[in-house]
Amino acid sequence: QVQLVEFGGGLVQAGGSLNVSCAASGRTFRSYYMGWFRQAPGKEREFVAGIGWSGSIKNYADSVKGRFTISRDNAKNTVYLQMNSLKPEDTAVYYCAARDPYTTQAMDDMAGYLYWGQGTQVTVSS
Repeated sequence: QVQLVEFGGGLVQAGGSLNVSCAASGRTFRSYYMGWFRQAPGKEREFVAGIGWSGSIKNYADSVKGRFTISRDNAKNTVYLQMNSLKPEDTAVYYCAARDPYTTQAMDDMAGYLYWGQGTQVTVSS
């Protein structure tokens, strides 16, 4: 069982930066690939970024490539999402999630994730 809590959401102007983090409970954090997803009002939840156990494997949605960076600190049981050059269309609730170690789903597929945080709101004003 893994419990996830996100921190760091807020309001930022377009072009600005924000860093959100996700703290995980449990001693098995390093066993999980981790992902960030987001859900804007009236839209489906979508993949943003994913990271492998050691951080050497990373995957990004096309919409955030070059602007967002995912990282993790296994000693602190924390995964981060650094968001730069933010746009109003990045406004959403951001969720972190822990991926099932045995899943065959692609990293960007929500169905492969077992545990979810409660989400943190990110609002980008124009």
